[in-house]
Amino acid sequence: MDTRGGGYNGRQEARFTMGRRSFTAEFKEQAARQVIQGGRSFREVADDLGIDASSLRHWVRLARAAGVTPPQALVAADPAKRVRELEAEVARLKMEREILKKAAAFFARESTGEGGRP
Repeated sequence: MDTRGGGYNGRQEARFTMGRRSFTAEFKEQAARQVIQGGRSFREVADDLGIDASSLRHWVRLARAAGVTPPQALVAADPAKRVRELEAEVARLKMEREILKKAAAFFARESTGEGGRP
């Protein structure tokens, strides 16, 4: 094999570089505020904005260090209300899980020919 052409020869790694995106300070601040003051998760905000969650975590750390705090409504929220919301979410997720289990069992029977059809 001729490796003089500058191609891949097994000892070199192919290098692919992606351009780094840069964000304005205002964009970073608004993204961090959505987490801190909006009560949204890192993943949710990152997905909505099309950014990496680790970058967002870094921006939130910087914003908190700069004194950005959650509004009192989020800090002093009724714990009993939050528990009720979480219990309702758990119930919904359990129901969804059961539906998915039944669907998986149905499709498993269909794929093995045990569907009970003539």
